[in-house]
Amino acid sequence: MRVHTHPPKQHSFLRSLLSVAITGAFSFAALQVSADMSSRYADNDGDLVADIPADESQWVDPDTLIFAYTPVEDPAVYADVWSDFLDHLAEATGKRVQFFPVQSNAAQQEALRAGRLHVAGFNTGGVPVAVNCGGFRPFTIMAADDGSFGYEMEIITYPGSDIESVEDIQGSQLAFTSPTSNSGFRAPSALLRSEYGMEADEDFETAFSGSHDNSILGVVNKDYEAAAVANSVLNRMLARDVVDEDDYVSIFTSETFPTTAYGTAHNLTPELQEQIQEAFFSYDWEGSALEAEFANSGEAQFIPITYEQHWNVIRTIADANGVTYDCD
Repeated sequence: MRVHTHPPKQHSFLRSLLSVAITGAFSFAALQVSADMSSRYADNDGDLVADIPADESQWVDPDTLIFAYTPVEDPAVYADVWSDFLDHLAEATGKRVQFFPVQSNAAQQEALRAGRLHVAGFNTGGVPVAVNCGGFRPFTIMAADDGSFGYEMEIITYPGSDIESVEDIQGSQLAFTSPTSNSGFRAPSALLRSEYGMEADEDFETAFSGSHDNSILGVVNKDYEAAAVANSVLNRMLARDVVDEDDYVSIFTSETFPTTAYGTAHNLTPELQEQIQEAFFSYDWEGSALEAEFANSGEAQFIPITYEQHWNVIRTIADANGVTYDCD
């Protein structure tokens, strides 16, 4: 599996990446995603995600469900955060459930594609890769009590650095997280190219930290001059006192993007996929470790989503960056 990023052809973004002016690109992006889907999967209903196999012999009904949350700086922390939910998932499905601490986005994608991952939360930019190359079927995201959801991309630096505005990134260093990350790479790349005429590794030096946590800590420790990060991760680190508000300075905040999507491998039995979905939507957050952790970014429930609708803008940003998927 390879994800390719090519120089875009005359795309123009406004400051608000969610109010993308190139509305005509939305339908093109949808067609491109369908064309990019691995030949291992079928999309006969046209919803841009892999169908459950028509051949029942291809269905999988494992005794143990493997769950992975998007890579973070300390996976052990999130094993505890998710433990109560995974107990609920086990009860709802009648399966044993195991938390799989992934160290990188690439490792998580490969585990899904290889059939070693059954239920997962993929970061915003990684969702199209998981959908097209791994048969991921996203169905929910976290949201606030009022149904609002999402996060913003922020570009941060440390106090006293020579970077006081986005323009100052030219000639300096900007850390990204991984090439598949929306807020950690694709959105800031599109922004810097379209609004400031800056190309990575031409107008500024780049580094890839591997995760938002690493990027944030890298800025705080002055290993990176600046970094593009998801402020949902930043807010949770602030709440855990991992970093302090005085440790960094934000020089840019985007409009809102959808957050981590949760879903299943495409080839789980239909009954099991329904049980997993029901487990997410019936989970009681009150008093849970999940509530304690994600309340820091304003989240309090799981709500249903569709990849076709909710990832429309993310696919457009990927298209603006010339991203294609060589899944086979």
